[in-house]
Order: sequence, then structure tokens, then C-alpha cells
Amino acid sequence: MKKLMTAFALLAAAPAWAEDKMTVLLDWFINPDHGPIIVAQENGYFTEQGLQVEVVAPADPSAPPRLVAAGQADLAVSYQPQLHLQIHEGLPLKRVGTLVATPLNCLLVLKDGPIKSPADLKGKKIGFSVAGVEEAILSTVLGKYDVALDDVEMINVNFSLSPSLMTGQVDAVIGAYRNFELNQMDIEGRPGTCFYIEEEGVPSYDELIYVANPDTMDKDKIARFLAATEKATQYIVNNPEKSWEVFSATSPELQDELNARAWVDTLPRFALRPAGFDAGRYARFEAFLNDSGMIDTVLPVSDIAIDVTAQ
Repeated sequence: MKKLMTAFALLAAAPAWAEDKMTVLLDWFINPDHGPIIVAQENGYFTEQGLQVEVVAPADPSAPPRLVAAGQADLAVSYQPQLHLQIHEGLPLKRVGTLVATPLNCLLVLKDGPIKSPADLKGKKIGFSVAGVEEAILSTVLGKYDVALDDVEMINVNFSLSPSLMTGQVDAVIGAYRNFELNQMDIEGRPGTCFYIEEEGVPSYDELIYVANPDTMDKDKIARFLAATEKATQYIVNNPEKSWEVFSATSPELQDELNARAWVDTLPRFALRPAGFDAGRYARFEAFLNDSGMIDTVLPVSDIAIDVTAQ
């Protein structure tokens, strides 16, 4: 018995196995879009998977994918449309998981304004933040109503999408998020109306994804990260109010009406199976970009996205 007690004492005194470290770069400052990551951190799901995850908000939102491509982080939260273009630019990146599984982007106008249909935008001003994919998306939406991109004036409003619309600088904006800008405008007493791009001819896509460098990534660590965020997503879906308390408690800046509303609107859009993906969705968006003239060739899906849990 004495020997057995000694053995137990030695086990109790032994150090725990070291957790595998991971660095995850966000696409922006922490907001409800990142709910599963933060809840997984706060509820200890990463620890359960033997992971020590450092979550980093970027100073430059365009930098995370390039930092991952350079081997300076394990994962970056990015966007499916941008991933296609970055791969064609030669960046060593692949989608390895999904965070938000539906488009959030929309064509936004004032609810009480003169624009009742995209057809009404002919001869009008449309604000945008990032050139490129937004133009291809807008061209498709307008084209459905026989309005050409040349029929509108595109104005770069940087990241002042809703303010530029509310002040009359532009008649519509593309790139606004239905879970944020719509709520922001409503709170400020200038409600907006979204034309949902996936209902206007644009192939549906994953808004937020996890990207990794295929040459350096550790599939096992990523699979465990995705298992933890899947558990967090299940917790969020099952406990929307309690999970909001967990999430918002991490920062006073999150505890306001805009983030509370955005949480509710984002919740049904989280990927329930972060590791799994629809290959057809990636093939269709690659073809869409090719048809739009954004890319010159069509790559196979295996060059763009993978399931790290597949055997």
C-alpha cells in the first residue's frame, strides 16, 4: 500500500503534458463573427484538444493570409473570394476549415430611399472598400437588371460604408455585412435594405474561412483546432444567451447593442461542420471568377480547399 501511495504521489507531482502551440490570426478586431474561436478558448475546448492557441487581431487586415503563407502563423481567418485570387497570385494557401458558411456581403441601400431595386442604380453612385472581387459581384447583380458596371459611378469610401450611405455621399454600398451594417444603421435611426447577392446571381460561398500554408501546416493540430471550434459552435447554437455572456465578457468593447444584435444575426451562419466543405461551391466560385475575367485559368478544387480530417 505504501508503494502504491508513493506512485500516486509521483503521478500527482509530475508535470502535465505540454500543449501544442498554435497562432491564429483574425481578419479584423474581435467581433461576433469570431464567436466559435473565442468560446472555444473561454470554455477550455482548445485545452481539451491539447492546444494552446494564441488569437491575434491584426494591425493590417490584409496581412494575415500573407503572414501564414510566409510561415509566421499556423492559421488565418480569411475570405473564400479572396483566397481564390491569392492562390492565383502564387501564395501558398489552402482553405482548411470554415467559420461562417454563408455570404455576409450585400448590396445595401437606404430603406426609405429612392432605390427599390438594383435596376434603380443606373446613373447612381455606389461605394466600396476593396476593389477586385466586389466589382465582379456587383457586375453580376446589376447585370441581372440590365445595368452595366459602366452605368454606375464607383466611389472608394474606404471602410466608411454605412456612414457614406447615411450621409448621401453614395446611393448604395457593396461589401456591407448584413449582420453589422444593417444593425448599425437601424440603431442610428437610418434603417437600410439589403439586396442579398446570393439571391441575385452570385454563387454562394463561405464568407469566413481558415487558411493555412499547405507546405508547412500540421494537419493534426488543425484538425484538433477545428474539433474544438465545432464543439464551441454546438454550444453556441444550444445556448445562444449563455454563449453571448461568455463571448461578451472577454471585452467591455463587445458589450453594446450593435454587438448583441450582430451576435443573434451571425449565430445561424456559423459552420456546423468546420472541417467539412462543399467542393462544388468552390468549383462554382472559381468558374464565376474566371467568367468575370478576374482569373485567367480554372484550378481544381484540390488546389484551393481540403478537408484536413479526411483519411
